[in-house]
Amino acid sequence: MNKTEMGSPTSGNYSSGLQNYGTESDERKRKRKESNRESARRSRMRKQKHLDDLTAQVAHLREENTKIIGVIAVTAQQFVTIEADNSVLRAQFLELDQRLASLNEIVETAGGFWMETGQGGGGAIGYGRGGGGFYDGVMNPLNLGFCNQTIMGSASTAHADVFNCC
Repeated sequence: MNKTEMGSPTSGNYSSGLQNYGTESDERKRKRKESNRESARRSRMRKQKHLDDLTAQVAHLREENTKIIGVIAVTAQQFVTIEADNSVLRAQFLELDQRLASLNEIVETAGGFWMETGQGGGGAIGYGRGGGGFYDGVMNPLNLGFCNQTIMGSASTAHADVFNCC
């Protein structure tokens, strides 16, 4: 067989070769299509699994977020309660601090008066010798020797507000 007989369009071998080529080509196309379908199916399954995982994660995060919001609400309420208690305690502290300053000023004024009049009972305030003064070793509110005496302010304290500590 020569070249013209094998490959000439008029010869029978050429047309049977094209048929074989067409059959092989069709078989490859069919296999490729099947492979592509299988690959697309696997891809869809992976995508669906990923979507399901993300949906589960969203549900879990929403549940966790709800719990955290609840904890924040409880903590905020506790903060408000503690802040209110703290405000009350600050106000009480300021009031007691002012009272203490006023009482200290009264004691200073009274102590100076007793020392001048000789009723102090000792050399230093707070270390009395039982003379019925302001301090009897321990301050005894039932044994105050100055209860009937007036407290006099000096000229330097006449213009000052004796009940203002700040």
